Amino acid sequence: MDSPLLARHGAVAATGADAGVAWHYGDPVGEQRALTRGGAVVDQSHLGVVRVAGPDRLSWLHSITSQDLQALAPRTSTELFVLSPQGHVEHAAGVVDDGEATWLITETDHAAPLAAWLDRMKFMMRVEIEDVSAQYAALGEPVAAEGADGEPVTWWDSWPRVAAGGTRYGPPETEHPGADRPWRLVLVPREGLAEAVAEREAAGWRLAGTWAAEALRVEAWRPRLAHEVDHRSVPHELDWLRTAVHLHKGCYRGQETIARVHNLGRPPRRLVMLHLDGSQHVVPEAGAEVRLGGADGKAVGSVTTVARHHELGPVALAVVKRSVPEDAELTVVGDVSGQPLAVAAAQEVVMPGDGVSADRPEAHGPLARGLTPRGPQAPQSLL
Repeated sequence: MDSPLLARHGAVAATGADAGVAWHYGDPVGEQRALTRGGAVVDQSHLGVVRVAGPDRLSWLHSITSQDLQALAPRTSTELFVLSPQGHVEHAAGVVDDGEATWLITETDHAAPLAAWLDRMKFMMRVEIEDVSAQYAALGEPVAAEGADGEPVTWWDSWPRVAAGGTRYGPPETEHPGADRPWRLVLVPREGLAEAVAEREAAGWRLAGTWAAEALRVEAWRPRLAHEVDHRSVPHELDWLRTAVHLHKGCYRGQETIARVHNLGRPPRRLVMLHLDGSQHVVPEAGAEVRLGGADGKAVGSVTTVARHHELGPVALAVVKRSVPEDAELTVVGDVSGQPLAVAAAQEVVMPGDGVSADRPEAHGPLARGLTPRGPQAPQSLL
């Protein structure tokens, strides 16, 4: 459903995964600067919301997802994955419990399938699952704090902090560009969306579109289900074990792959950030090929998100083969309005090429022979 804020003067509708809300309101650069300063609100009412109630909700979600939710305290935010038996990402959701129900915030087209999957998995558990996307809307705020008592249900994005039980492949939080991106989602009744925005505008905030929010997400190397994930994705490739996977909890679907890649193997692909040549005044679209060297080079991956940053210029996130050298020159090849386009791209390393996490266990003793990264029979990737 379209947001009522699309009726604002100057609003330009977003497309793709962000359809239904505004891409910008006539001044995307100004909106992005306001968001960077901490003085803007972003309409995220296109996102999906699933509510899980009942006394067994946390222990049940703990048992079937990637996150440790057994003792999740009220108003404490985290993330989870629903994985396939092979460890591929099927669903991802922000999680927060209000003491009476657990709220899952996910992409627009994942809310109904996620609710349906959860309903099939409840068996005799005392849980009630409801897709409440039509009743609740999300607002994005540049605030690094959990929701306080008396505030609406709020999910705080703690990226790139490594949560308890998680791990990292990329740099520590203090060196990570995402540390400078405060972000949270506040759930409000859908009929009160315009009023909630008006309250923030009265406090001096500006209404911004998804152009601004996505540019800052790309700068922060923050993966998103609707863009960076495909049918082959495992969380390690996107450095998403930071916030959405607990490596030491009990068994769940896909756990074997999570543990094997972390302890013994290496992810077959890696996320990179690309600085795109902006001299042509056009940028490729998501899905464009990433090629090694020039436009005639070998295809080594694809672009997942493209954005125009107010300081960095045109940037993108892409997923490429792990074997691509970290200093390799790359070219993005696609088309714009049916016309071929080749854009030079310099990569900024998000995931190291060695494919080894910061706390990978050291193999030792004769029982591990041939299973270390240096061994002749070492598994070099998931595949």
